[in-house]
Amino acid sequence: MPHSRRQFLMNSGAGFGGVVLSALTGERLYGSELRTRNPVAEKIPHHLGKAKSVIFLFMEGGPSHLDLFDPKPLLNKLAGSPLPESFERPVTAMGEAGSPLLESKREWKQHGESGLWISDWLPRHSSIADDLCVIRSCVSDGINHAGGVSQMNTGSVFGGRPSLGAWVNYGLGSVSDNLPAFTVIKDSNAMVVNGSRCWGSGFMPASYQGTLFESGHEPVANLNLPEGVTEKRQRGKLSFLNRLNEEHLMGRQSNTELEARIRSYELAYRMQAEAPEAIDLESEQAAVKRMYGLENEQTRVFGRQCLMARRLVERGVRFVQLYHGAGSKWDSHSGMEKNHARLCGNVDQPIVGLIQDLKQRGLLDETLVIWGGEFGRTPMSEKGDGRDHNPTGFTMWMAGGGVKGGQTIGATDDLGLYATEDKLHVHDLHATVLDLLGLDHNKVIYQHKGRPERVDLNEGESAAGEILG
Repeated sequence: MPHSRRQFLMNSGAGFGGVVLSALTGERLYGSELRTRNPVAEKIPHHLGKAKSVIFLFMEGGPSHLDLFDPKPLLNKLAGSPLPESFERPVTAMGEAGSPLLESKREWKQHGESGLWISDWLPRHSSIADDLCVIRSCVSDGINHAGGVSQMNTGSVFGGRPSLGAWVNYGLGSVSDNLPAFTVIKDSNAMVVNGSRCWGSGFMPASYQGTLFESGHEPVANLNLPEGVTEKRQRGKLSFLNRLNEEHLMGRQSNTELEARIRSYELAYRMQAEAPEAIDLESEQAAVKRMYGLENEQTRVFGRQCLMARRLVERGVRFVQLYHGAGSKWDSHSGMEKNHARLCGNVDQPIVGLIQDLKQRGLLDETLVIWGGEFGRTPMSEKGDGRDHNPTGFTMWMAGGGVKGGQTIGATDDLGLYATEDKLHVHDLHATVLDLLGLDHNKVIYQHKGRPERVDLNEGESAAGEILG
């Protein structure tokens, strides 16, 4: 098992390397031990992965693959008819599968040299078609939002397990000492289904959990020093509190929440120096702001999220998750035309701006961008003009991070109900993400109650080979 640079210095040369490390980092030692070991210290990956960071664009509620990336001519031909007898009746969240098929009113075109199919709901995506690896055969076990969002984030339909970002944090550690390794940014004050468990650390130490940045112009509260308080005074106050906290921690090391709280105070202090600059979008050039759609009311909110994500990964943040439609806004059991048209209008330009901006800065090759929701939508109608949840076959896409763009992987049946080729279960997706980051998902193990736990619940296989092309 390879060791991190920090571990090597601590364990070799009678620990003198650790003394030097302590002097360089400001961490204090008791003998040859760090007073409190840093659980998120940077670690060496298992193999060379092109991706160094992840930006997960989560469309909460379940976008319709049938109206965005997976055209089905037969669906329009049979619209108004019941699901053919040859199809197994699916278990749906809202009721029986006897509703008539609902046509897709989209106009479809092939784009880029690859000829990738994209609907008119995402017109700007045509310019990044050759950067996208569209996976049309995703599968989940969650038939409702609670189970679907939980599994897409943690691997299980039941809450309580570590999130994907926490596993990445655990496996690779943090590059930056002054910013959280795992951040979450929502588009509104609405709560994501399952709340903080979606970015929690589950049974792992709390230090691996995500840090929530709120929407708006002040993503992190109390980031600036209080009026009249000098940096020296603040440092002295925190140092005193830290000594008291660490004395209290002695004999209570099993309380990971306590250790995480102590570390959060230290990180919060360091963030006061670096985070204001990191989240200062006003410092960006006007052309960059236009690229993300910050001048347009329709795209401004998600544009700010995407621009902040770029600034964070640029500064070493390992995993950034953006929630659009927090509170299941992409859910479309009725009025799907109005709902999806509005939501697609919110995200189309910001997403394209993010991909293009990462590319022009030379960051796309080392940043894995993922798009998708907890499931897709059914070809059958719901309430006449909507679609029900569909976990049995839906679309996600990846870009950057070494992924081969301009390709489509997998397929659903002729009506888009079931994945039929190269199925990619959520467990496989999580294993693939770790693989692209240089981690062998079979070796990223956390012992919990005597059991070796993994991100994929011991069920996934990486599809990195196919995705890398």
